[in-house]
Amino acid sequence: MPAAPGGPRLLLRRLREAMAEPVSPQARLDRIVTLIAANVIAEVCSVYVLSDDSTLELFATEGLNREAVHLTRMRSDEGLVGLIAKTAEPLSLSDAQSHPSFSYRPETGEEAYHAFLGVPLLRAGNTLGVLVVQNKTYRVYSEEEIEALQTTAMVLAEMIASGELQALAPGTGPVARRAVSQRGVALADGIGLGHVVLHEPRIVVKQLIAENVDREVERLELAIGEVRSAIDDLVERGDSIGTGESREVLETVRMFAHDKGWLRRMREAVQSGLTAEAAVERVQSDNRARMMRQSDPYLRDRLHDLDDLANRLLRTLIGHEGNGDRVLPENAILVARSMGPAALLDYDRTALRGVVLEEGGPTSHIAIVARALGIPAVGEITNATALCDAGDAIIVDGATGEIQVRPGPEIEAAYGEMVRVRAKRQEQYRALRDLPAVTRDGVAIGLQLNAGLLIDLTHLAETGADGIGLFRTELQFMVAQRMPSAAEQQTLYEAVFAATGDLPVTVRTLDIGGDKILPYMPALEEENPALGWRAIRIGLDRPALLRVQLRALLRAAAGRPLKIMFPMVATVDEFTRAKAIVEREKAHLRRHGHPLPSDCRLGVMVEVPSLLFQIDEIARAADFLSVGSNDLMQFLFAVDRENRRVANRFDTLSVPALRAFRLIAERAAAAGCPATVCGEIGGKPLEAMALIGLGFRHLSMSPAAIGPVKAMVLGLDASAIAALIDAEMARAGDGETLRPALTAFAKAHGVPI
Repeated sequence: MPAAPGGPRLLLRRLREAMAEPVSPQARLDRIVTLIAANVIAEVCSVYVLSDDSTLELFATEGLNREAVHLTRMRSDEGLVGLIAKTAEPLSLSDAQSHPSFSYRPETGEEAYHAFLGVPLLRAGNTLGVLVVQNKTYRVYSEEEIEALQTTAMVLAEMIASGELQALAPGTGPVARRAVSQRGVALADGIGLGHVVLHEPRIVVKQLIAENVDREVERLELAIGEVRSAIDDLVERGDSIGTGESREVLETVRMFAHDKGWLRRMREAVQSGLTAEAAVERVQSDNRARMMRQSDPYLRDRLHDLDDLANRLLRTLIGHEGNGDRVLPENAILVARSMGPAALLDYDRTALRGVVLEEGGPTSHIAIVARALGIPAVGEITNATALCDAGDAIIVDGATGEIQVRPGPEIEAAYGEMVRVRAKRQEQYRALRDLPAVTRDGVAIGLQLNAGLLIDLTHLAETGADGIGLFRTELQFMVAQRMPSAAEQQTLYEAVFAATGDLPVTVRTLDIGGDKILPYMPALEEENPALGWRAIRIGLDRPALLRVQLRALLRAAAGRPLKIMFPMVATVDEFTRAKAIVEREKAHLRRHGHPLPSDCRLGVMVEVPSLLFQIDEIARAADFLSVGSNDLMQFLFAVDRENRRVANRFDTLSVPALRAFRLIAERAAAAGCPATVCGEIGGKPLEAMALIGLGFRHLSMSPAAIGPVKAMVLGLDASAIAALIDAEMARAGDGETLRPALTAFAKAHGVPI
């Protein structure tokens, strides 16, 4: 049986009129199901809403027993309606009662109806409910009718997502507004309570129903052409998408942009009466629903590419690019698929209370910057940007890696109490600020800060740290729009030295390349960027870049001690060549009458495993060593620290890792070469305890870690932990971890970890 004359376009116009009527939400919904039933010549039209208790509730019906509204409820996997909700796919049956999933509900009176068509109510790929039409005859619904019902479902999904229906069923709410709890990976400690700000805000499609279908088709075609052309230009130029993606990803996006099926579905959606923007949104929501349910990780990852393409098309249609204003409201929690450190630094940190990412691991640079800024952060939250809307209440627990979206009052109260407890603990740490970090048996431990921004230096006074053990100079380059000049670099270093006073500062030369791409440098495609052209390798191959930085450092440190550290050194020869460049710059400054540092010490970051086999030579050649544990562990275990599939396959407290750390500590001590650990493990009390037991006496860490690590040091007997580690390493198997034994030791001896 064909649809009523006028088809979906007429239905959408009538729905628009119904949505504008000044009536109650229930009356509006009742009117809508009546209009839909009349349009598709169905004897029944029903709307089921997925509630926050994971049940499907009948919210409105035309044709079934109206007394069943808000009484009929079923599990989200029960019956034909549950099957549609689970699969997020339309279901058309000529005889519903013969389907194995059919569930009979006597209170509805639906036993008289045979033909059944149901479509999911989708928004951002999430199922919010199900729209059903039924007929007494054994009829087959046409593709046009299915398409019309899917288009109508989009309008209903927006109505549900708005929260308008929440008052219709007291005690529960639509699933779109339910509380969500999800666990990812802890990136930066702390608890943040606030409201969602989307880093890349979803385009809000305000006009769903077309006034002029032909005009909307034309707008869609023009926008598709513009997006295709822009992507083709990027591919031809070899540029990245703008957030560091590889050419392979860009090629994938271009492939989707030319996919005939994707384009056909959007055109059909416009022909059914939607605006061009609403058509893009509807088709992408369908894609999301399918791909989120895929078991193949590769196919799920392609969802990001489709999202990127749909967002490009929407921005082109609406007529704006970029992420908009970076000014934040109070108590903002940033939610993003991914984000670089430069993007995070663009935001007003005084209003920022937390960060939630779909991607990003504990040793990613965004995590390092978040820790430096003291901002709680959680990564690897699946589908984070679709879980919440801008303005939603959200809690970020950077200790456990959990987030709570739209939390209930009990959850809010519990986290509020946790914040008060943490504040009290921070007061206790602040009370330790002026105490020297000395173990119970009299061993002094130097605790320094990792920094990269001037704002980090304010933490020196707050924490009582002994100085800056690692100043990352690349952050200045990463946040700039062009290469900083020698004068600009010198100004920054002078400000750093002025802020630190007499405290020591160890400055690391530019560590770019790999995953740290400067926005104004040409993208370099490498098969293995972490093992490629980066850090000291760039400095030695492009000595002008290194010389400008060294000259700025030497001039800024005039009359005071200076410590310079070179990253990613793989051979003693590389360090020797870097030293020669320093000597050349010092000679240049002498010739021109510039004052030099009172003392200039040159060191090496031990992060490439080849140095473990040259440790005696490098310890004799360098004035000091600093262990970059993040990269050292990554390279030692051949594990990409950004790859969630393998990042947890090794433990930094396993026997192989501890042997490497002990080798460095012992050989550096034998050569009289001071050795510091500046990687992330130095800021974890349990791992720091192990490093002290291995012989390290200097640790550098994020500001938030100083208090907990100092508390551990004050409660520790260094000789006792050294004896335990010796005994355990002699006993343990090669791949075994000492974490349980170290934890038990701390508990038995009252060492706070």
